[in-house]
Amino acid sequence: MRLSLSSAGLQDWNGDVLAVGLLKTEENSSTQALCTQFPGLEAMLELQDFKGKPGESLVLHPMREGAPARLIVLGLGEPESLGLDGLRKAAAKAARSAIGCTGKLGLLLPWDGLEPNSAACAVAEAVRLALYTDQRFRKDTDPRRIPDSLELIGLPAQAAAGLNDVNAHCAGVELARELVAAPPNHVTPAALADTAAQLARDHGLELKVLERADCEARGMGAYLAVSQGSDLDPKFIHLVYRPQGEVKRRLALVGKGLTFDSGGYNLKVGAAQIDMMKFDMGGSAAVLGAMRSIAERRPQGVEVHMIVAACENMVNGSAVHPGDIVKAANGTTIEINNTDAEGRLTLADALLYACEQKPDAVVDLATLTGACVIALGDEMAGLWSNDDALAEALDTAAGAAGEGIWRMPLRKSYKDGLKSLLADMKNTGPRPGGSITAALFLQDFVESDIAWAHIDIAGTVWSDKGRGLNPAGATGYGVRTLVNWVCGQAN
Repeated sequence: MRLSLSSAGLQDWNGDVLAVGLLKTEENSSTQALCTQFPGLEAMLELQDFKGKPGESLVLHPMREGAPARLIVLGLGEPESLGLDGLRKAAAKAARSAIGCTGKLGLLLPWDGLEPNSAACAVAEAVRLALYTDQRFRKDTDPRRIPDSLELIGLPAQAAAGLNDVNAHCAGVELARELVAAPPNHVTPAALADTAAQLARDHGLELKVLERADCEARGMGAYLAVSQGSDLDPKFIHLVYRPQGEVKRRLALVGKGLTFDSGGYNLKVGAAQIDMMKFDMGGSAAVLGAMRSIAERRPQGVEVHMIVAACENMVNGSAVHPGDIVKAANGTTIEINNTDAEGRLTLADALLYACEQKPDAVVDLATLTGACVIALGDEMAGLWSNDDALAEALDTAAGAAGEGIWRMPLRKSYKDGLKSLLADMKNTGPRPGGSITAALFLQDFVESDIAWAHIDIAGTVWSDKGRGLNPAGATGYGVRTLVNWVCGQAN
């Protein structure tokens, strides 16, 4: 999508679709100017009892020469409560209301009080991502008439810098959405490795893929135990972005890569929605999407390692049993008391490998626990970290992306629940505090002097009905948070 600013006033703007946001105020000069420009609008607003409340909208088709083909009026609520999230929601609604029209979409919102670059970026991302649709698996695709360009009206010229990285960010989110949404017979461990290879070819990245024998040589017993019930070979993926010039920071992004999770012998039943377990590779999709965006932005001074231990968790005669004891690459023995707590086993060996790269910080993303969904719902991801500065930086990055995140405790006493009579630890603890004990399990495989954060995206990876700038389905959550964080570390 072509993105630009327009210095034209309401009276002079020329395009195909015009969307205008109106605040909820008793005397609104913007409303008066809009009604003057479009005769008959005032009567329509009164007929619809339009008050400017958040979520209100009115779509008109002005029938006069020189007018846009479609006029969209959006309610924004009280001025004091309007922030970037409010603008994102309004922009997404404007984009969806513009479907059916081609050409140029103009967006006029009350920008006062907002940092111009951030506002421009947030609104433009919302428009592009709200227009996303996935028709790859339909026999007959529906032709879509959507705007191919966006003009933000009324922002100062310097806000153009806020548009520079929008398409790179959105391309990463769209890649993550496509990976998560695709069925498990299409997105296999090999397909994830192929995606990484395509990114390496297109963007000059370095790629290493460890096969089963390579992982065996490295002693990755926890990861390989999960994969042994599948007919598909595991693929351990290591993708690297290296900047030109001096490397001042080295970062690692680790994504859970279960391309399908049956639960193993602790088979998912009832409310577990086994048919949706294709999205158990949402963490790997997020880090691949982030690498797509990072590679295009090419931040200076920061080197990024992306690591995904991809496999399936299936049931056959070779599958891991409940009660088996396996050994991770660092020699830690793990009693598997639940084969459906498999993601943390793959992440254990992936985190150990990440620490071998000597990073300054490691961040892992995983659809790890149902307990996190119960605690935080489907709009907030959980964040655990051993480093306050890293946690704060990720919180800031998520806020700038409009992605909800909430820091959770790493309460050491809860680790007692992971004690095993036979092995060094079990892979699950008691049901209460399940997302915390999962994070404590992962922490055991991170070197103590490395800043680490774990983000549980089990609730945010998918939206059944759609929300905000996310249509129904895969959300691509985490891509923009990671990109904001990585680029914020650049020098």
